[in-house]
Amino acid sequence: MRDRAGSTILCDVPDVVLVTGGAGYVGSVVVEELLERGFEVRCLDALRHGNKASVQALAGREGFSFVEADLRDAAARSAALDGAWAVVHLAAIVGDPACSREPELAREVNLDATRALLADSESAGVRRFVFASTCSNYGRIDSNSFATEELPLNPISLYAETKVEAELEILDRAGPTFATTCLRLATVFGVSPRMRFDLTVNEFTRDALVGRHLVIYGEQFWRPYVHVRDAARAVRLALEAPAERVAGAVFNVGSTNENYRKLDLAEMLTSRFPDTVVEFVERLEDPRDYRVSFDKVRAGLGFVPDSDVPKGIDEVAGLLRSGTVADPYADLYRN
Repeated sequence: MRDRAGSTILCDVPDVVLVTGGAGYVGSVVVEELLERGFEVRCLDALRHGNKASVQALAGREGFSFVEADLRDAAARSAALDGAWAVVHLAAIVGDPACSREPELAREVNLDATRALLADSESAGVRRFVFASTCSNYGRIDSNSFATEELPLNPISLYAETKVEAELEILDRAGPTFATTCLRLATVFGVSPRMRFDLTVNEFTRDALVGRHLVIYGEQFWRPYVHVRDAARAVRLALEAPAERVAGAVFNVGSTNENYRKLDLAEMLTSRFPDTVVEFVERLEDPRDYRVSFDKVRAGLGFVPDSDVPKGIDEVAGLLRSGTVADPYADLYRN
């Protein structure tokens, strides 16, 4: 058992953290972050996207174990929860396109399996439950406003609808012995062991550097952004914070300074890759438009991002230039 800095729960409890979806884009970085802090990490992942490399990279690390299973499998959930002190719940059908393509699966995984995991976790004596939600829950807000955690939610996609409904049930379970927390992540970017190029900053960087042709719709719409390593650090801070500070709490995760329009991203990219051709097109299926305030996470968890979008662009460009990724347009790198 290890003391947890800044936590009211010390060495009299198990230090196993179950990370669902721990082989994914965010999950693999969360696992690394927690291992570095001395947690014992058990990863449960169905490897739906063939992302075995991120698991293989962790094989043999002290404190790491892996369960290849679907979150909907009750026996696998029970086994994975054995002795767990905390759960970090990342497993999901992620993003609007993936949920729209398989809506029934999205509801089964994002809602039904989350409800089952939540109930099983409480029954198993888990003390902390950290849920990865999304700032997409805000949908569309006045362009002169910043969304805070108190703003009424306005989900305008199936993905966000499942996250909002799951949030309500998770927060309703919060209590003195079961501290549940929701982290609404900004749009994530940056290099991960399970790389994705279907996320805005990563995708635009790939297209500008490799394809030299950037197609952008909704160029005036706002989004907040956060580096994948910073998102992982926010998860760790939520686990290490005093239980009374995070139980039943919601935190937006990102930086208020990192709200950008797609037009702003295009300008960052063309300044780096001047040969890029930018084409603005009209598409109506994604009307999300929101700027987000991140004051609460800074005050409550002491979270300040280490990276920003310009650094992320340079990082992704460096990965592409290294030749490590043979084909950045391969299905392996998208959800």
